[in-house]
Amino acid sequence: MTPVIPERIERLPLEKLIPYANNSRTHSDEQVAQIAASIREFGFTNPVLINEADGIIAGHGRILAARKLGLDGVPCIRLSHLTEAQRRAYVIADNKLALNAGWDEELLRVELTALRDDFDFDVGLTGFGSAELEALLDGKKEEEPNPQNESKNGSLSDRFGCPPFSVLNAREGWWQERKRHWIAQGIKSELGRGENGFHAAPGGSPMVSGYDKDGKRLTGLKNIGGQRLTYVSMAPEKYSGPESGTSIFDPVLCELAYRWFSPSGGTIIDPFAGGSVRGIVASKLGRRYVGHELRPEQVAANREQATQICGMDALPPVWVEGDSRNMDKTCHDVEADMLLTCPPYADLEVYSDDPADLSTLGYPDFRDAYFEIIGKACGLLKPDSFAVCVVGEVRDKKGNYYDFVGDTVQAFRDAGLHFYNEAILVTAVGSLPIRAGKQFSSSRKLGKTHQNVLVFVKGDGKRAAQRCGEVEVDVPEQEPTE
Repeated sequence: MTPVIPERIERLPLEKLIPYANNSRTHSDEQVAQIAASIREFGFTNPVLINEADGIIAGHGRILAARKLGLDGVPCIRLSHLTEAQRRAYVIADNKLALNAGWDEELLRVELTALRDDFDFDVGLTGFGSAELEALLDGKKEEEPNPQNESKNGSLSDRFGCPPFSVLNAREGWWQERKRHWIAQGIKSELGRGENGFHAAPGGSPMVSGYDKDGKRLTGLKNIGGQRLTYVSMAPEKYSGPESGTSIFDPVLCELAYRWFSPSGGTIIDPFAGGSVRGIVASKLGRRYVGHELRPEQVAANREQATQICGMDALPPVWVEGDSRNMDKTCHDVEADMLLTCPPYADLEVYSDDPADLSTLGYPDFRDAYFEIIGKACGLLKPDSFAVCVVGEVRDKKGNYYDFVGDTVQAFRDAGLHFYNEAILVTAVGSLPIRAGKQFSSSRKLGKTHQNVLVFVKGDGKRAAQRCGEVEVDVPEQEPTE
């Protein structure tokens, strides 16, 4: 097949060009400044690639640099011959293929030295940073910093599962591979949110999620409390989380939390159990899990899954049914080594029509009940123990944040714990680029791609770490459940 060679270059105004919403390549302010300096020195030598509708296929960084330079138009080549699939693939390939090239460092050093010494040229315009140039021009191979190789005792990933930094990236390939491993165990945390398990979708529209007796996702309409609620149409095996409706807890985050902040063989308390993920992962990692859950259908679904997946484990998970405001009584004999939970995000997801369900309450009442439950759950923690709470902000009906994250910190402080660590879990983008454009234009609300991981300690942090012992990462893989 003979390659298509475009023959015409068009000059188009910047305001006419449309960025690709799902462009996965990022451009820092520093890099845009470098591109702008290059254009100023060498001219606009690399045209922007566009489709028939003036949408940008390749050249987003050059467009940003052109705006920085105050240009009113740029040269473009229209790739009209590409199919939709080819266009989307080329957005990735155009960036990745360039990254796959290498350098002959000796020849590179000769060229850079000649530019600097013979022509008095600013070699910083080549795109190399000052540290890289210093290493190259001095004839030394720069050892690039690698966060996963900063220890004489092995990489941070080898020692702790992943680098223990304050940004945890769930988009990385190894994370997604590990997540697939956990799902292959047979985890279906969304099960149990039956016909009465209704919730609000990301956009705020109430939806009902349910399954019939055969496990098929229900579709249709239902009136509850005077509201006309819409079922989500989706097969259980295709269901993956917030973008599909009801949220589920990330098993990799769960695994890291247990490995980092609890001792092997320890007991985990969870006042907002929800689905099965946290219980199953605890069992597979040799922890005893006690989760408190209001809804009997959720408890039944969790127990059924645990029987299938954890039936042969030494410490199968336990779910206690009832209102968590009573857990000081229902779990009075529990002495926990760690607390891990993910509370309901106020009324963002409404899980039932039970008046005891916190997700049915207005925020002031929700906050009071939330503080009460956190206090009673922390009362079951042993001294010198960690608590991990995964939360995110929630907006009120006017679009303003409640400060749910701040309230969570205060709830644990009121329970006598210290705010010890915080991290950001960077989550999958999904359809956010499509939704964020309209949302930002109309309301200036930023598209959210993270959750907050808050870590607290009851007692002394160093003694709590000693109680956890060495982080164990070399745990045998479990066989998937049929």
